[in-house]
Amino acid sequence: MAVKSPAGESRTALVRRARRVNRELAEVYPYAHPELDFDDPFQLLVATVLSAQTTDLRVNQTTPALFAKYPTPEELAAANPEEVEEILRPCGFFRAKTRSVIGLSKALTEDFGGEVPGRLEDLVKLPGVGRKTAFVVLGNAFGRPGITVDTHFQRLVRRWQWTEETDPDKIEAAVGALFPKSDWTDLSHHVIWHGRRICHARKPACGACPIAPLCPAYGEGETDPDKAAKLLKYEKGGFPGQRLKPPQAYLDAGGRPAPPLGSA
Repeated sequence: MAVKSPAGESRTALVRRARRVNRELAEVYPYAHPELDFDDPFQLLVATVLSAQTTDLRVNQTTPALFAKYPTPEELAAANPEEVEEILRPCGFFRAKTRSVIGLSKALTEDFGGEVPGRLEDLVKLPGVGRKTAFVVLGNAFGRPGITVDTHFQRLVRRWQWTEETDPDKIEAAVGALFPKSDWTDLSHHVIWHGRRICHARKPACGACPIAPLCPAYGEGETDPDKAAKLLKYEKGGFPGQRLKPPQAYLDAGGRPAPPLGSA
């Protein structure tokens, strides 16, 4: 395999390589979407806050009970913290997360008329909401482009040598400069999906990777195609996805919904 090396790579060549990776990932994951279940901006905001240090799957299995009992910011703002804690217990760090979601609900109620604001500068003022969470909400609930720099995104863009930055804000700026702003939200989905399914942290499935010829880190993981195929996760490995209510495009592509909390 002729692996393209970035040694001495010019800025123009880097931009071309990065954009080609994104185009090819778009063909691999044409159904890429936020992997948190939500029906409105408030649900996405709360779910994203809850997703810290746990899986989207666990959040999706937990939020139906939360939103059934507290469907609006006003109701969650007035909730008994102990009752919310009990619902959120499966998400881990449930006391801190309870404080955050009740706090942000109070802020939404008192400062924004019970509506999730559609501006970055307003969102980051809410308890428990940083730039990463804000961009998830802006990109997926309001259609405003943003780059979501989660742990998968950080790992892959450094592995691909798109940037050497380690600070999330600097990674966001460096990678954002390689792409048109209109690509940012979908780019985030493509990279994060690839990190979850194929390009794992400890043992990437290099032998099953569709962008291996473009990857300077090819060979860090399993290169044997048969062994690599056994490392694939979610729909790529024939397993359920993370959403209980995935988009139809995902189902049409062969993806399966995740099971509810407590199911066999």
